[in-house]
Amino acid sequence: MEAAVADSVAVLGAVTDRDWTGVRAGRLEWNCRETAAHVASDLIAYAGQLAGRAQNAYVPFEITLDGTDDGLDPADNPGLLHVITTTGALLAAAVRTTPRSVRAFHPYPFRHANREGFAAMGIAEVLLHTHDMTEGLGVSYEPPAELCEFVLTRIFPRVKPGPAPWPTLLWATGRAELEGREPVSGWRWCNNPVLRSERLGLEGVTPAVAASLALAGDGGFTWAGGAPADGTRVGAGIGVTQYEEGAYHPEWGMYVLVRREDDRAVGAMGFHGAPVDGRVEIGYDLVVEARGNGYATEALRTLSAWALAQDAVHTVVAVVEETNVASQKVVTRAGFTEVSRHENQITYELRA
Repeated sequence: MEAAVADSVAVLGAVTDRDWTGVRAGRLEWNCRETAAHVASDLIAYAGQLAGRAQNAYVPFEITLDGTDDGLDPADNPGLLHVITTTGALLAAAVRTTPRSVRAFHPYPFRHANREGFAAMGIAEVLLHTHDMTEGLGVSYEPPAELCEFVLTRIFPRVKPGPAPWPTLLWATGRAELEGREPVSGWRWCNNPVLRSERLGLEGVTPAVAASLALAGDGGFTWAGGAPADGTRVGAGIGVTQYEEGAYHPEWGMYVLVRREDDRAVGAMGFHGAPVDGRVEIGYDLVVEARGNGYATEALRTLSAWALAQDAVHTVVAVVEETNVASQKVVTRAGFTEVSRHENQITYELRA
């Protein structure tokens, strides 16, 4: 967050002597001054959401930049950049001090976001609107690739990676063309989904988390037993491949199972892909240290019930090895019924 703001302020600081009010910000309807005010407003709003732990709506406040209420002269262009620096620092502080598991209200698309989501949204506001302003002012601007990749892998999970992160982000937000892809006319970013059961949080995996888990990382979680099970890493690798192919659907991907009492990850569960002809297949594993506590059954009931509540699904399928008696007990306790046996595998189904 701080790097994005510093880069933006450095570029825009070179043209503070220009009339920002009289220059339209790229393709936006706002002028450059209005756009700068919008950035500052969003950054402080996101900080407020996290700091206030807002759950059902935005915290009801707004920022005033021009000093009208107390008779002061309107903020000049350097003053606007100072406000952006300040609000960016406040959002960065809120992100640093907010616990990993906290989620606060944001409408798109699941009505909540975690600290990484708010950081990605804040960075996106800064990068994209700096682009808008510099386009209007005739100034060259290209932010660091790692900032663009941070945004894409957290809140644009459905966007297939392009030749470079910055052109891809501009294309994904309708600001530029990208060879081989249709122009974007409407877009929204996508924070990861989270479901809750009695004892667990089922946290949808972003492409960034999937990449970490697939490459022997922890995905940002503290794992019971110290590390995820091998099946979790395999599932994460599948998610990475789907993202690279532009076929990643966050709600139909992998969920990390987090024990709410101590915020420790105990396993993973997820779908093998989006529904096909009303059917979706589910798989799961737990770390050894967490087995025998009913976590898998609890999570399977929760995720299956969510899937069957969607219009696109009428059947959830689970395939279990004949030798895996423990997993067979999990699916039957969750309400699944055996429908077939083939090549040492048992297929179970749960219907709406």
